Amino acid sequence: MLIYFLDMFGTAVFAASGVILAGRLRMDPFGVVVLASVTAIGGGTIRDMALGATPVFWITDTNYLWVIFVTCLISMMIIRRPRQIPWYFLPVADAIGLAVFVAIGVEKALRFEASPMVAVIMGVMTGCGGGLIRDVLAREIPMVLRTEVYATACILGGIVHTSALAIHVDSTVATMAGIITTLTIRLTAIRWHLSLPAFAPRQ
Repeated sequence: MLIYFLDMFGTAVFAASGVILAGRLRMDPFGVVVLASVTAIGGGTIRDMALGATPVFWITDTNYLWVIFVTCLISMMIIRRPRQIPWYFLPVADAIGLAVFVAIGVEKALRFEASPMVAVIMGVMTGCGGGLIRDVLAREIPMVLRTEVYATACILGGIVHTSALAIHVDSTVATMAGIITTLTIRLTAIRWHLSLPAFAPRQ
């Protein structure tokens, strides 16, 4: 139940990030909802389609859609007063949602008897897929393709999660270990502005 509520929290945060980008691009309300939706549930949708999990999760549980719609309404009202929101709120909340999404992706892949490597990939896809679609629609370079420590945190969290299960650690403990790993790495990168070295050919 805790993971489910954190999943809903992550859905709301990811949807809010889509609303913020849509506002920056001056989209109409329909565009706001579309960008928020693909950000919040895009990664999980791709994961379920890749795993053959039909119907996808938000069709069987429409709470995800209601969370997105409500988040859009609230965010569009709050975004008019951005100074009332601390600068660190969205990145930290995003990190929490990211960590939970990765763990859920790993767990679902393993339930479909995927290998640990595929489970890690599905975790990364769940955490980063929606943001990638959002940035492509907004004509921006996706965050996962920049030097920011984002996808790397997902990969390491997924590895810790699957490794713990491989040595027969309790499922709940393994899930929490993966979440804490992803969250710690991401928050550390935010706090100290860490980034990966950029690839650039010599002139």
